[in-house]
Amino acid sequence: MKYAYLILLLLFPFGILFAQVNDEPDYPAPDSLETELDEQEIIDLNSGKAVVDESSVMEMLDLVSSISYFKDIYLDIDTAVLNIYDYGRDEIPVFDDTVYQNRIEALARETTIPLTFNTHVKSFIELYANRKRQQSSRMLGLSYVYFPMFEEYLAKYNLPLELKYLAMVESALNPTAGSRVGAKGLWQFMLATGKDYGLRVTTLLDERYDPMKETIAACEYLQSLYARYEDWFLVLAAYNSGPGTVNKAILRSGGVRNYWAIWPYLPRETRGYVPAFIAVTYLMNYATEHNIYPVNPGLLLHGTDTVMVHQRIGFDQVNEVVGVPMEDLIFFNPQYTKQIVPASSDMPCALRMPMKYTLRFAQLEDSIYRYTSRAEQAREVIEKKVQAVSDSFTHTVKKGESLASIAKKYHVSVSNIKNWNRMKSNTIHAGQKLTIYRSGAPMAQVSKSNKSTKSGSKSSQSGSTVK
Repeated sequence: MKYAYLILLLLFPFGILFAQVNDEPDYPAPDSLETELDEQEIIDLNSGKAVVDESSVMEMLDLVSSISYFKDIYLDIDTAVLNIYDYGRDEIPVFDDTVYQNRIEALARETTIPLTFNTHVKSFIELYANRKRQQSSRMLGLSYVYFPMFEEYLAKYNLPLELKYLAMVESALNPTAGSRVGAKGLWQFMLATGKDYGLRVTTLLDERYDPMKETIAACEYLQSLYARYEDWFLVLAAYNSGPGTVNKAILRSGGVRNYWAIWPYLPRETRGYVPAFIAVTYLMNYATEHNIYPVNPGLLLHGTDTVMVHQRIGFDQVNEVVGVPMEDLIFFNPQYTKQIVPASSDMPCALRMPMKYTLRFAQLEDSIYRYTSRAEQAREVIEKKVQAVSDSFTHTVKKGESLASIAKKYHVSVSNIKNWNRMKSNTIHAGQKLTIYRSGAPMAQVSKSNKSTKSGSKSSQSGSTVK
């Protein structure tokens, strides 16, 4: 077996396709690529690590480390029980390539996606299983939250269930993930593509962050791409870089509709996309063999339920009236980007929360709508103060006017005018600027002078005519 393996390596100069399940075409020879790729890109054809380092997978794995939601609540994970191979706590198992090959071949027999093994796939396996194994444990924990929903909709759209692992490549199952180029959510939809598939984006709402709605959109998009290409690897490449990019790569490769044939002509990011998908599919099925176990995500999605909201409310109102923890509301409803549910009677919105709070929400729904949160109360106080200041205007004194006539004109008192303008007497002159507050300006009275009030008490009756 060892010698057969060496012979196979010699047959493929780049050592990339030595174990493909479906006998994929070889890469073009280096000479044929000289006009298409620079020297570094040709080197990358044979460097699995280079493809990994160019991939956004690294960025998404780092982002999943920042999710602070993981805590011990519902999912009971006993690592000692799961560790059936009796590995040491920090032991990182090492396997021969033939083991990877055999395991991936076994997975390929269970799906219509032509899973293969090559040096790029191996590099991503090493990324997930070695370099980023802690993040892989978190993804494995989050799979308990999202995979039941993914599988439900993938089955509904008659798509391979293994496509659930695509979300791991896209976002590392971080529901609030955002890429450098503007893709959002678990399935990383760009704004235009999201709108094409019915995902609304406004100031308060971004449905690309809605796990269920974006999953439905992803299923529809994948279904549409498969109808075009009838090849799952080309579908994945198009999902990542767009159909136009894949079509261009097909033309540059001579019209061959095969992912491995067009691989050299794809963007760097997309070259690592399918290998990453295969690698994460492998690892999620053989995590225990790699001494990797799920980190408790804290709360399973099927431990939650949705309530329908019929008026605009803030998360803080639900938190203070019903008692739903803010971190739960934020984690399970990332689509409400400002923590405000923009609901109305004509367009109600769904709000997800732990199931134990849903009945209380229904009982107190009207109270929630009427309730002014502590934060909102503070905002109202500030707004009133700001309004009082912004409610002022300047009156220019005309010849013949007195403080009494001006006060009568604006329905205020002479003493107020004197306080607002820090005047000690009733004497005014034509052209003088006086600040007047329409609302009576309670804020302005904070700075009133007792002396000016006293001195103006007698003369406020008649005022003083301008000379």
